[in-house]
Amino acid sequence: MKTNHMLELQLLILQGEGETLEFKQKITHADRIARTLVSFANTRGGQILVGVKDNGSISGVDPEEEKYTLEKAITFFCDPPVKVRYEEIDTEDGTILKVIIPESATKPHVAKLKDNDWRSYIRVKDESVQTSKLVEKSLTLEPEPEEEKPLPDPQQLRILLLLQKHQKLTVKQFMHYANLSKRRAQRLLVELVLQGVVRMHDKEKEPYYTLS
Repeated sequence: MKTNHMLELQLLILQGEGETLEFKQKITHADRIARTLVSFANTRGGQILVGVKDNGSISGVDPEEEKYTLEKAITFFCDPPVKVRYEEIDTEDGTILKVIIPESATKPHVAKLKDNDWRSYIRVKDESVQTSKLVEKSLTLEPEPEEEKPLPDPQQLRILLLLQKHQKLTVKQFMHYANLSKRRAQRLLVELVLQGVVRMHDKEKEPYYTLS
């Protein structure tokens, strides 16, 4: 069993950080790790290897200390609390704590930034990206029924071409240029954000989108 765990660990580390995997040498801030937990739960789920440096080398941790900080993050900085499970893997260089976060059935989850300020996050490539209310709402929607297509959605391609041409666009502009309803434009944009090909910027008065 230990051999299997070690092999799986080596393969994960070789895979590198990405949409479903993150390395942490140590967890020092409950509020920051809460954003990562929420982003995995809101997207496709994922794993955090605690005791692994960014370059993939193993540093090892005290699993109980890390679990204490993680449970604090889950209890006080995630709403609703994110479900996780733990695995400990002993190596010659120290113990690694694997934190497994499944995709949530109760999303969207939000993370606490400060008092009365809770934000939602999704996983885009190897980053936890803050979302807008639009994306939070879309996470609770049932997907529209559609047949499997071997080719990309032509409306998604049209949006990508529009972004290529105009550099940045708002939802209203997408509705105008692509002749789409507001609901359809929002859903297409959310799908592209979740795929990591489009980035949303919501710091302005009206959110806009660019190519990633």
